[in-house]
Amino acid sequence: MQPVWIVDDDKSIRWVLEKTLAREKIAFQSFVSAAEALAQLDAGGKPPQVLVSDIRMPGPSGLELLQLFRSRFPTLPVIIMTAYSDLESAVSAFQGGAFEYLPKPFDVDQALELIRRAIAESMHQNGAPNEVDLLPEMLGQAPAMQEVFRAIGRLSQSSATVLITGESGSGKELVARAVHRHSPRADQPFIAINTAAIPRDLLESELFGHERGAFTGAASQRQGRFEQAEGGTLFLDEIGDMPAEMQTRLLRVLSDGHYYRVGGHSPLKTRVRIIAATHQDLEARVRQGLFREDLFHRLNVIRVRLPSLRERREDIPLLARHFLQKSALELGVEAKRFSEAALQRLCAVDLTGNVRQLENICHWLTVMAPGQLVEVVDLPPELREATAPLSESDWQIALANVVDRALLGSPGQVHENLLRAFERVLIKRALIHTGGRRIEAALALGIGRNTITRKIQELALDSGFPASTGDRDPAGS
Repeated sequence: MQPVWIVDDDKSIRWVLEKTLAREKIAFQSFVSAAEALAQLDAGGKPPQVLVSDIRMPGPSGLELLQLFRSRFPTLPVIIMTAYSDLESAVSAFQGGAFEYLPKPFDVDQALELIRRAIAESMHQNGAPNEVDLLPEMLGQAPAMQEVFRAIGRLSQSSATVLITGESGSGKELVARAVHRHSPRADQPFIAINTAAIPRDLLESELFGHERGAFTGAASQRQGRFEQAEGGTLFLDEIGDMPAEMQTRLLRVLSDGHYYRVGGHSPLKTRVRIIAATHQDLEARVRQGLFREDLFHRLNVIRVRLPSLRERREDIPLLARHFLQKSALELGVEAKRFSEAALQRLCAVDLTGNVRQLENICHWLTVMAPGQLVEVVDLPPELREATAPLSESDWQIALANVVDRALLGSPGQVHENLLRAFERVLIKRALIHTGGRRIEAALALGIGRNTITRKIQELALDSGFPASTGDRDPAGS
């Protein structure tokens, strides 16, 4: 792994970061100025894993260094250090493509966490292996997930545009990365952008880049995500929330493969595969006039629907154990394990945040659970107190308890009594469902009209649901 580069003319800042990284066994190299760092790069040195730079230094500033690195290494994470009150510099850093900014004076643990995140991002962008990558990229034994896996397999020899739909937190970006990783473009960049998270006045520049002087603050030319993803895959997350004017520009790119940087006059040709994702119902948004129909058809070439966690509850134990292991690797601690009761509780409650919520829960447990065995009492309070929805097997478990009590209390009459009670509930609910119409209730239950009439009499339900004229059989059957 390449080292982290620290660029700052302040000796005390360099010392603090050096000691922190050394303690964590993260390789680093320090420079007193941007010029010194650039000189090593120009002399043939390899680029760093992550660049951490101050803004104000003698010679080239940190923002200038940022622009130079972004132009040569578009996916390299750059962390800019700045003062609390320097809002303009912070905004300029983000507009210039900084991974994050670190306000001074900073908390050492905060700085370390930020650098760790940047290293993980760098490894992910460049496809470098790390411990977490040794874990399976996607998990799922449920039939709905097996269908997703089959779709990814079928797409492995294709460069077709893909639209991934599914609820928030269901793992749409994981599917997009898997499609890319198993495609002919696997050795090219995978660039992701959440189109809903970027202000609309910055989105055009983010996607297509800008020329120097295109707008206030555009001090140099900047590559957009299309250029960064050239030859690879561009993942457009939350495409359903894209502003109307950007939908028009995106449609033009998808139609003829050309685009312009903001402020540019020369068209650029793109060879990017588009994978889009949304939690929205795009057909409904088209009907409402909120999404262009022609863009929808351009994106909806191959659709992959990702099931919610509610549709694949049988995968929750597998995923939960996986996320405990992953969190343990990330935090450098021994992996915890779930008790059977805790797993049953996780399977029973509705996790509306889907896989992302489950992963967050497991990370929380890795940090907060007191012992190595996670019990129900260790789960977050909102899970312990939530009312679990009735699952398909719950009524069978309840029935088993009733049978056990009946076998002890009234042996010899269990079958007759319980069968009568079961039929009474079944027919009564069907009649309530149909407003007392017996023929419709019989059809709904899949039994004959004669049968339901006889059962109503036997079970003494006829007073509550008298036969209507339309229910009487003219033949008297």
